[in-house]
Amino acid sequence: MRDRKILNNKIYLYLTEFFAGMSVMAVELGASRLLAPYFSSSQIVWTIIIGTIMIAMALGNIYGGRTADRDPNPDRLYGRIVIAAVWIALIPVLGKYIIVGISALMIFAVDTNFLIWAAFAACMVIFVFPLFLLGTVTPSLVKYTVDRLEDSGKTVGMLGASNTVGSIIGTFLPTFVTIPSVGTSVTFLIFAGILLALSLIYFISSHIKSVRAGVGVLVLVISCFFGSGDHFAFWEDGLVYEGESVYNYLQVKEEEEQISLSTNVMFGIQSVYRKDGGLTGTFTDYALAAPLMAGYEENKDMDVLMLGVGAGTYATQCRQYFGDIRVEGVEIDEKITRLASSFFHMPQDVPVTNYDGRAFLNVTDKKYDVIFVDAYQDITIPFQMSSVEFFELVSGHLTENGVMVVNLNMWEQKEGDINAHLMDTISQVFDNVYTADVPATTNLELFASHAGGIQERFEGSLGSIKDPELQNLMRKIARSLKTYEAGGHIMTDDKAPVELLGMGVIDDLIRQEVSYYRNLYEQKGLRGLAEELGIQ
Repeated sequence: MRDRKILNNKIYLYLTEFFAGMSVMAVELGASRLLAPYFSSSQIVWTIIIGTIMIAMALGNIYGGRTADRDPNPDRLYGRIVIAAVWIALIPVLGKYIIVGISALMIFAVDTNFLIWAAFAACMVIFVFPLFLLGTVTPSLVKYTVDRLEDSGKTVGMLGASNTVGSIIGTFLPTFVTIPSVGTSVTFLIFAGILLALSLIYFISSHIKSVRAGVGVLVLVISCFFGSGDHFAFWEDGLVYEGESVYNYLQVKEEEEQISLSTNVMFGIQSVYRKDGGLTGTFTDYALAAPLMAGYEENKDMDVLMLGVGAGTYATQCRQYFGDIRVEGVEIDEKITRLASSFFHMPQDVPVTNYDGRAFLNVTDKKYDVIFVDAYQDITIPFQMSSVEFFELVSGHLTENGVMVVNLNMWEQKEGDINAHLMDTISQVFDNVYTADVPATTNLELFASHAGGIQERFEGSLGSIKDPELQNLMRKIARSLKTYEAGGHIMTDDKAPVELLGMGVIDDLIRQEVSYYRNLYEQKGLRGLAEELGIQ
């Protein structure tokens, strides 16, 4: 092996370990944000990401160790770092297309656990190879840094410490700095550039002309030009905003009659604002029954709390139809609150606390006439807001005739699904539980109270409604309201498997949606499917 003077500088070798560790964690966090708009950021998806990355690192450690013993040439190590940098730089350019392509194939190939298998396949294809290459760094550097056995422990310890410190910084930097400020795509490009710069220093200082490094620089420049955007939903028209926050992927879409907010590319709309000021046709319309159930006719001086504000549709509607009541909200994502003001015309005098809903209830003593629970994390319910303990907390913040209204998404009348668990859990806390289906949606509205006579107060308050469209809807709800008969599916802080239960419902919904195309594919093959989709 030719002499490489830079290898005599152990600080540079420690820096190599430092930046490799930093980049691994940055890519892992970037992976979660790249996958989240398509598959959510649930504990299940995080498990897939961590598991596949650990597989890649373990295989990289094994390969790197064997390669270092067989051919301890540092040119190969820094060449592998260049390849890893190139691959990471291409993720913003190609990653979203790979995810959509894999999802399209998996829909026809998988009958159950679609999101799990699709997320796993996407993670394996996109992230395993570059992290496998970065996994070769540590065993290779051990070969170059250990001069004698007497201080081998100290040297290996320093390498491990460098990697760990880099990993710590690589954990905090993307989460709190780069992803919120410049986005996921640019975050990948930043760390690809760091790895590439690290390798360039090695090759230039060693007077080695590396075609691989030159190609890496070219690819990085091209990726900066084509991959610096955040357009996850590249097929969508009418997007007036697309971006990211610490908590969510955010998408605002404007159509002729309405504006909508979504925190997931593939599933669902979280908030809708009608430009004509009318009812939205969504679950928030049905939640307007809650103030009437709480006795709006006798008590127009009401306090309403929203746990999960979204784009503020419910606050806007409460002010429109019940002008005298006070409305406040709790929304963990500050950027969503800003979007509510910018695009959805949420009243400026509605106070919103940017905080976790359960944590907010823990620190306030105020009681409310209506508490609207609509807290979702992507496509799943936060587990801490689905348990007996949480609903007991809500119960303690309701007035004597207070009503809790809960938006249950992914509604499917199936024994033991996530909605059955939620409704049974709520029934464990509240004496009176009623439900109302929201037609043409996958939503169900649940109303719960300790006070009796909900239906009587509801029907008695209908005369106070001046808007004929809302009055017709409320009368329809009054006729369709059902008393819920509880089962035994109870969730607690100790056991609330909301991600698995939610994934099960989504699987069923996907299966129903694609059954027609799957049958068409089985009967007529790819050509028939392409003709049906208008692909020539």
